[in-house]
Amino acid sequence: MEAWIFVLGSALIIYISRKSLGSPQSHGFYRFLAWECILGLFLLNVMFWLVEPLAWNQLISWILLFGSLIPLGFGVHFLQTQGRQAEQREGDPTLYGFEKTTNLVTSGIYKYIRHPLYCSLLLLTWGIFFKHISLTVATLAVTATIFLVFTAKADEAECTRFFGSQYQDYMKRSRMFIPYIF
Repeated sequence: MEAWIFVLGSALIIYISRKSLGSPQSHGFYRFLAWECILGLFLLNVMFWLVEPLAWNQLISWILLFGSLIPLGFGVHFLQTQGRQAEQREGDPTLYGFEKTTNLVTSGIYKYIRHPLYCSLLLLTWGIFFKHISLTVATLAVTATIFLVFTAKADEAECTRFFGSQYQDYMKRSRMFIPYIF
């Protein structure tokens, strides 16, 4: 059953990522790979979702899962309210609508971290990991993390090309995923 869900989920992820799959240097290509790992991770651990709900690993899991909603909500909010979305943005036809910002967002959560949406995916990944810890699950969680770091690095290269020195200055003032740390 999980194999069919993985195939169907992968088909959906492929459809959503179709523009990026032909562009291996784009951040969307690496994001696709991270999403595939997260899907696999979820399917491996879904049967443990509510097992021993007060166990230490489950408590950590729920904190991370609910915590993943915070950077997601703030990140989307500030992109929509301050990013000035454009119908078309020169330089990358693979961007989703909310990514086609023409104004560099550096306030709110973006004052502290450059990638709140990828931070959200990291918290989701590790929240799922803590549902049931195994070597296979750990391997997928680490692999998803690596792909999310590659996603962020590719996104930064794209933003540097589009926003230029303004983005490079912003990178010096903010962190990638964790305020003041990383």
